[in-house]
Amino acid sequence: MIKYNLKCNNNHEFESWFLDSREFEKLKKKKLLGCIYCNSNVVDKSIMSPMVSVAEKDLRVNNLRKVLKEEKKQLLKIRNFIEKNFEYVGDNLSKRVREIYYDDKSKKTVYGTASEDERKDLAEEGIDLLSIPWIKKDN
Repeated sequence: MIKYNLKCNNNHEFESWFLDSREFEKLKKKKLLGCIYCNSNVVDKSIMSPMVSVAEKDLRVNNLRKVLKEEKKQLLKIRNFIEKNFEYVGDNLSKRVREIYYDDKSKKTVYGTASEDERKDLAEEGIDLLSIPWIKKDN
């Protein structure tokens, strides 16, 4: 099946479905097409936008999956690096970050969780945090 935008000689535009392009041409030649507004049988195809084929859509979806798989791989590398090189402080992140920030001698690196309010408070103090999507290793 194919859908065409049609236009009659009186500039009325409408749509209609056909079995294929040959069917449209056959009906046009026999003057069996008619405008739905004025019944004119002088009808031609109008400019129309092509439909994206399923194959193209599948290709885009597959490309997106590849990109997401690579992004996940990179996020897992970041997570592994953080877990290996940073100290986990859990829910005490905002407290520990302040201790480290205000102690000029401390060069510790920590990670954990902080609420939105805690992050805003830290930002107001000039303490920047980096939020990283924490990808599950087994997912």
